[in-house]
Formats: sequence, C-alpha cells, structure tokens
Amino acid sequence: MKVLNKVVRVGIADMNIVSEPDTIRTSGLGSCVGVVLYDEKKKIAGLLHVMLPDSSLGKSDKINVAKFADTGVYSLMEMLKQAGVRPLSLKAKIAGGSQMFQFGSSDTIRIGPRNVEAVKKELKRLSIPLIAEDTGGSSGRTIEFDPSTSKLQVRTVNADTKEI
Repeated sequence: MKVLNKVVRVGIADMNIVSEPDTIRTSGLGSCVGVVLYDEKKKIAGLLHVMLPDSSLGKSDKINVAKFADTGVYSLMEMLKQAGVRPLSLKAKIAGGSQMFQFGSSDTIRIGPRNVEAVKKELKRLSIPLIAEDTGGSSGRTIEFDPSTSKLQVRTVNADTKEI
C-alpha cells in the first residue's frame, strides 16, 4: 500500500520544512532562487524562495527574512535546527536565478545572478556544502524536493525536467 504523501507548497519570499514521505515545492522561480537545505540521514528538508540578495534592500524596519538571501538561508537553517537537524549534517541544492530581462546591464537588472551569488556566499559562511545547482539561463523554473531520496526535480519552462 502506497503512503499518500503531501506536497508542501512554498510561496515567493517564503520558507517551510518537510520530512519524508512528504515533498516540498515552489514555482515561479525566475530571478528568484530556490534553496533546499536537507539532512540525508534524518530525511528532513527545508525550502526557501529567495527574492532579493540583501536585506539592506528592504524598504521597512520589519523585514520578511525569507525574502532575502542573507537572512533567509540562516533562518531556514535555524528552522531545521528546531526540528532536530544538526547544522553540520546539512547539504544544499539550489535552482533559479535566471536573467529574466535581457536589456540593460545595471545591477537592478542582474537580480538573478546576484541572488545566486548571495545564496552561495551565505552557504559558504554557514559551512553548508552546495551539492548541486541548476541556475542562470533565461527561463522560469518549478522545483520539488523529495527528502526520502535527496533528489531535486527541476522543471524548466520550454525544457526537459531534470533531477539534480
């Protein structure tokens, strides 16, 4: 008998955690980056949908930590710690960071690549190894992570689905 698993959906500038047999998914990754932190042994994973590289870009005093790479990756790690995961056992996979607009070259246009750089910088700072990535390009993506297999399924607009 197959156990019916739940798909936990993560919105833009949002994050959540899941354990097997459930999976976790986010869609609408254009210049945004989906960051998966997972523990292979405990079969627990978290997903963060980063919109912007740096919380200093926030317009108000109260920031949504999940919106930014510099605050979101750390907050997701803390969430996983609360669920019993040791930070040293975490690994990461990322997808997204497309260059959605091809005109211009200013930093405001380069949000996708800057998001990827900011996420990688934060993973490095937290000593979380980046195992796989599917970043860049100019197409949107939907990703779904299965903590029971540690596989990240990446569906790219106008391209084949792949697992990383």
